[in-house]
Amino acid sequence: MRVLEMILTAIDLLVLLYSVFCKPISEKKVMGMLLGTGLLAFLVLQLFLEGYRWQLVPLYIVTFILSASILVRLFRPIPAVKKRRFLKYINCFLLCVLLIISTVLAVSLPVFDLPKPGGADTVGTATFDWIDGNREETLTADPGDKRELVVQVWYPAEKTDGPPQFLFPQDAQIFHNYIAAFAEGLHLPAFALDYWKYSRSHSFQDAPVLSSAKPYPLVIINHGMGTSTILHASQAENLASHGYIVAAIDHTYSTAATAFSDGRITGFTTELSAKDVHDKARAIGEIWTQDVEFVLSRLEALNAGRIESDFKGKIDLDNVGIMGHSFGGATAYNAAYTMDKIKAGINMDGTLLELDRDQINKPFMFLQSDDSAKMIEALDDPAVPEEIKERIAKEIKITRHVIERGGKSIHIKGTAHYNFTDLQFYSPLIKYMGMTGSIEGHRGAFLVSRYVLDFFDKYLKDGAGALINGPDANDPEVEFQTL
Repeated sequence: MRVLEMILTAIDLLVLLYSVFCKPISEKKVMGMLLGTGLLAFLVLQLFLEGYRWQLVPLYIVTFILSASILVRLFRPIPAVKKRRFLKYINCFLLCVLLIISTVLAVSLPVFDLPKPGGADTVGTATFDWIDGNREETLTADPGDKRELVVQVWYPAEKTDGPPQFLFPQDAQIFHNYIAAFAEGLHLPAFALDYWKYSRSHSFQDAPVLSSAKPYPLVIINHGMGTSTILHASQAENLASHGYIVAAIDHTYSTAATAFSDGRITGFTTELSAKDVHDKARAIGEIWTQDVEFVLSRLEALNAGRIESDFKGKIDLDNVGIMGHSFGGATAYNAAYTMDKIKAGINMDGTLLELDRDQINKPFMFLQSDDSAKMIEALDDPAVPEEIKERIAKEIKITRHVIERGGKSIHIKGTAHYNFTDLQFYSPLIKYMGMTGSIEGHRGAFLVSRYVLDFFDKYLKDGAGALINGPDANDPEVEFQTL
């Protein structure tokens, strides 16, 4: 809960307890007047400074009832017959229940904060909307559509005054449509996500790029199927704070929601039915890989000054890395495999799509959850279909090849699939839904960002790679796999 929310809850609780166990406030008119008006004033202050959110409606109701009952009693004659004490207890109990409901909702669905970036540099961010005029959009019905992408870029920035930007769009209509698209995928009403508008990032919108004697290495991030770039903001900010330019692609029509610069919102419309799922996934994977190639060409144009921006000469295109989660991790592998411009890559808990691409010749790292780390056990399980076993055997062969060439396969114990995203910060309920593992969310995110940074420092900045060279006693959750 936010500070004023906690204070208002505590005041309401104290007033309730005082009214039950102490002399009626109405008999002390000055105190009653101050308390009654003070409660209302504090409620208005909380709404003005922190803002309304639906989780606190029970708290607002309790505050109003307490304030109204105190003020009304000050000007109402004292009844000859007093209320029975047990009625007072029942009223107090019911109001306490409302306070408990509000507190549980507020804590379970909090106004969340992302982890602070660990580097020394201030982080700036800019968003681009690019159309690939050479590619038809195959995920819409209109044959005239061209492939259009939103790309958010994070980068080392000059120190900037004022607060960092909000995490989500702040235009009221765009935000409403954005969360409506997100909520549809979660089977929730749009108002349920309205409180997201209060969450801030650690980035400054359109801040000037930090001057440097050398250009900054580039890392491209790909989200998972049906999620969004927004779920990798903390990873991007951490890399940017350590001297990287980071470009995260929203793969249109495969995201929970994408907001374009003109206010349009697209949601998830990608078809991946059970029938021919592998062939369909490979086709979508090829679209995503082409997205990476196109975005890389646009970043080259930014660096050359063909697109007006503050990035001219700032991007080190000789040191390009790529990473992704889930389907985006498979895309990172495909892009690293097929594009000479990409020097190193990371797959965060993603099942590979192109299993015949088994001879990757550049540094690569797999980060795996508990379930992925146990994949090899399925080969001895008679209940697993032979077709699945064959795919698993091919993935293991690729992973072994990566390890033999100096790459890494790292299992972070206690993680589940979404511990490799920022979703773990959105609500503590995520863990109980099985989407994240037993590891504490901030600890899991810290380890992921720590090993991602060390990997790219080694291969894009010629660093020592102290962490990825082998086990570290400070990170007992990290297991280097040999397969």
